[in-house]
Amino acid sequence: MRFALFLTLLGLFAGMPTRAQKAGSSDQQQITALMSIQTSAWNKGDIDGFMATYWHSDSLLFIGKNGVTYGWQATLDRYKKTYPDAAAMGKLDFKLLEFKSLAPGTYLLIGKWHLERTIGNLEGHFSLILQKIKGQWKIIADHSS
Repeated sequence: MRFALFLTLLGLFAGMPTRAQKAGSSDQQQITALMSIQTSAWNKGDIDGFMATYWHSDSLLFIGKNGVTYGWQATLDRYKKTYPDAAAMGKLDFKLLEFKSLAPGTYLLIGKWHLERTIGNLEGHFSLILQKIKGQWKIIADHSS
C-alpha cells in the first residue's frame, strides 16, 4: 500500500515543473518577446528600435558574412549602411529553433531569419547569446549568416 502511494506521489511530482524549469520557461518567453520586439521594429523600418534589444556596450559582438563588428554603435552603423531603406530592409521573420541555458541569466538562441524583399529575398541562420542585464534580456553576441 505504501509503495502504491509512493508511486502515485512520484507520478504527481514528476509532472510538476521544478523552479528551474519554471524560470527557464519564463526566460524563454521573455526572450521570445524580445525577438518579437526586434521583428516589429525592423518591419516598421526602425533600425534604432531594432538595436534597442542589443547590449549598448563597446563589448557587443556582431559576426556576419563580412567579418566581426565590435560595439553597439559600430553594429548600428553597419545595419544602417547595409539596409539604407525600406526596400533593402524588407519584412523580417524569425524562426526560433533552440534555446539553451548556458548559465543563470545567460542563453544561447539558435534560429533562422528570412527577409521578404522586392529586390530579392535573403535568409540564413543566427546564434545569439543573450544575457539578463539590470533585469532585461539583451543580445550580447550575434552571429548571423
